[in-house]
Amino acid sequence: MHDAVIVDAVRTPVGRRGGALAGIHPVDLSAHVLRALSDRNDLDPTSVDDVLWGCVSQVGEQAGGVGRFAVLAAGWPESVPGVSIERACGSSQQALHFAAAGVISGQYDIAIAGGVESMSRVPMGSARNAAGCGAPFGPLVRERYDHVEFNQGVGAEMIAEKFALSRSRLDQHALDSHARAAAAIDEGRFEGQIAPVEVTGPDGASFVFDTDEGVRRSSTPERLSALPTPFKEDGRITAGNSSQISDGAAALLVTSSEVAARHGWNPLARIHTVALAGVDPVTMATGPIPATAKVLARAGLSLGDIGAFEINEAFSSVTLAWLQETGADYAKLNPLGGAMAIGHPLGGSGARLATTLVHHMRDSGIRYGLQSMCEAGGMANAMILERL
Repeated sequence: MHDAVIVDAVRTPVGRRGGALAGIHPVDLSAHVLRALSDRNDLDPTSVDDVLWGCVSQVGEQAGGVGRFAVLAAGWPESVPGVSIERACGSSQQALHFAAAGVISGQYDIAIAGGVESMSRVPMGSARNAAGCGAPFGPLVRERYDHVEFNQGVGAEMIAEKFALSRSRLDQHALDSHARAAAAIDEGRFEGQIAPVEVTGPDGASFVFDTDEGVRRSSTPERLSALPTPFKEDGRITAGNSSQISDGAAALLVTSSEVAARHGWNPLARIHTVALAGVDPVTMATGPIPATAKVLARAGLSLGDIGAFEINEAFSSVTLAWLQETGADYAKLNPLGGAMAIGHPLGGSGARLATTLVHHMRDSGIRYGLQSMCEAGGMANAMILERL
């Protein structure tokens, strides 16, 4: 049986909604990281067996197979296929799981996994709310859950209550995320993973966009405590302690050790173990807790073996509940900041987290890293990487 290794991982800087990347079509944004990946590794695109591309809101500019159109926009040969994958926020992490499975099974020699979301151009919920297309879930699901309207923000409030997470603690976690991301930027920790994008500013002048746009350096506990709680009156979840609405793309080159050696590539990490979990779709975002336990058990590793955790900061309550339940070291949780600071371009976030994790493992000499993401509908992906 083959193994599956990550040769390289690259991402765009993450843009705020309406920010630097808002003028770029998501297909072109995807093409940008594909070209960067091939250029950085002297990759002949004709050798790519498949491009597996995560995208959540597959409507409008992200409809019709954004993975395939990204290949064509990159100028790659028409012989290279591409596919779009949707598992809510974990879409591009699932793309990475599928790429690894294809390599391990021998169906792929070389695959690219990644994803994109332009939440400026295709607003969140666009596919669900498309006029005349009906509502999701269906009557049987609605009956099973007593006609509850599934809402991630409401679920995040329920998690905060269940785990007794105070508003001040949630806000401090958000402040920590921004502080860690700001420090990472200042230390140049992201430079090796970011493919700068040339964009046009509001004044018509072009400039190179190379730094994550959502990091706030001046926020304070007082400012966060003044924000409203839109999901519950006198609640705890706010825009300040939730992930940001963002634009971005990321891509990872996946192959086997044997094929990597033939091409003269030195892989960053091996995809050691993956797992999936499901939880109730009402609170929905506790999935990383059982997914973490499952992937560790499958890998034969303990929490103490893991040197860094990338757990998606969909909401502050999600990561703090995970931390409380697992007993992990807070210093190892999203050490370079998370989605509350960097941003959460839905379909691209799994690949963004994996890109950040694998480069951090290399730079810091960490042997094992673990990544997990909560997903709408009550699911989670989990993955353990081993540095090579």
